[in-house]
Amino acid sequence: MEKMNGAESLVRTLLAGKVDVCFANPGTSEMQFVAALDRIPGMRCVLGLFEGVVTGAADGYARMTDRPASTLLHLAPGLGNGLANLHNAKRAQVPLVNIVGEHRQGHKVTDSALTGDIEGVARTMSDWVKTSTSADDIAADAAQAIREARQLPGRIATLILPADTAWTEARPSGALDFEPPAPTMPDDARFEAAIRALKSGERVMLVLAGRALREESLALASRIAQRTGAALVAPWGVGRLQRGVGRVAIERVPAPVDAGVATFKDARHVILVGAKAPAAMFGYPGKPDFLVGKGTELIHLARPGDDLHQTLRELAVRVGALQEKPVVVAAVDVAPPEGPLTAEAVLRAVAATMPHDAIVADESITAGRMFFPFSRAAPAHDYLQLTGGALGCGIPMSTGAAIACPDRKVINLEGDGSSLYTIQGLWTQARERLDVLTIVFANRGYQVLKGELQAVGAHTWGERAERMLSIVDPDISWVKLAEGMGVEAAAATTSEELVRLMKHGVSRKGPFLIEARIGR
Repeated sequence: MEKMNGAESLVRTLLAGKVDVCFANPGTSEMQFVAALDRIPGMRCVLGLFEGVVTGAADGYARMTDRPASTLLHLAPGLGNGLANLHNAKRAQVPLVNIVGEHRQGHKVTDSALTGDIEGVARTMSDWVKTSTSADDIAADAAQAIREARQLPGRIATLILPADTAWTEARPSGALDFEPPAPTMPDDARFEAAIRALKSGERVMLVLAGRALREESLALASRIAQRTGAALVAPWGVGRLQRGVGRVAIERVPAPVDAGVATFKDARHVILVGAKAPAAMFGYPGKPDFLVGKGTELIHLARPGDDLHQTLRELAVRVGALQEKPVVVAAVDVAPPEGPLTAEAVLRAVAATMPHDAIVADESITAGRMFFPFSRAAPAHDYLQLTGGALGCGIPMSTGAAIACPDRKVINLEGDGSSLYTIQGLWTQARERLDVLTIVFANRGYQVLKGELQAVGAHTWGERAERMLSIVDPDISWVKLAEGMGVEAAAATTSEELVRLMKHGVSRKGPFLIEARIGR
């Protein structure tokens, strides 16, 4: 058998486990891995200019494929730079194999530059962490990382690769196991509790999350709702939701805490299918931590790691709902907006012009809160959302989604403030010639934080606080930023201009950015 070093063993194992995309921002300790990627065919290598682009793109890829990609990050600081979007990926419950380089074993005693507690850093945003200590162990460790990542609902597996294990010759490994454990099902007691609530005649809400938000699972949930009168709702932050014409409509729990509490006010029973107990995103003075009142029964029917589709099917069988017809969204004409350019106009323009089977990656924060009602009757599409609240996911997430689905148009709804966290992702879109239309809501400020100031009781603020919440003086040109990274771009100041640019962006292939100058 051909000789190989540890890095080559790792690449071959990843490919054998069907991990064939690597989002990378490598450094010195990862050069053997880079060389191995060059020598061994089959791995698509995608360079991100910042680690947050790398981890966010791996997140977007996994959301659309249900398969892990690999990352390649440099030591502790590089991993640290990627943590925000690893946090979002973990909250989105996606599979991801996170490869992090490390100093040569024995060199760490020098405490040289870039030395850090990589395992400690990784554990904050990973479900599984391991350091390979021998070149001979790398294949088995990588196979375990893939198994861990593929466990439902999807896990972040971080494998740390010291430089000497990468360059040392590796002995051939034996048979490798990539298969995760079979998904579990709720026990009878949980089904009985849910059925008892559904037959009580009292108001019941089904909270669906994870893979329960796919088209076929939503159809089962709609059948159950038709049979029992239960209401359907999704958490505010959804990893992937299939919606639009021909699909079951489901609303998200509103982000503002008071509106969230009102959603569950009259519910006597709340059945959770892959979802956690509904909670406020932050703790506020005088506000509850959980959105469900103390007099409401919480029923954990299916945990995130259960088979959510089969759970819904079994529940439908037990309540006699399979013969019911799911209620789906009918096609209606969505009129394009006219007149001054507002956030609402942008959302109406997207709904009126998006093509069938688009992917919408949403990090528009406050500006995009009304996207759901405006796009209810939009063509069928997949909706990907900021899940963990860490800004900077939108551009990378749309990048990964476009690599996962090259034949589908990706539309990125992007806040102006949040776009600047990972604007480097536009360069990757240009290099890879990805079909992504980015719309930046250029309202020149962190509008969400103005709402948070009021929410914590700071109802008035002065010039210094205002300067921390606005991004003016100087104004930023997203058109120039995009063009500087190789992405065609244009600005819109009216609804008519925006619609024209939207039609242009949708009809062409490749990356395109629209700076929507709201209220200017």
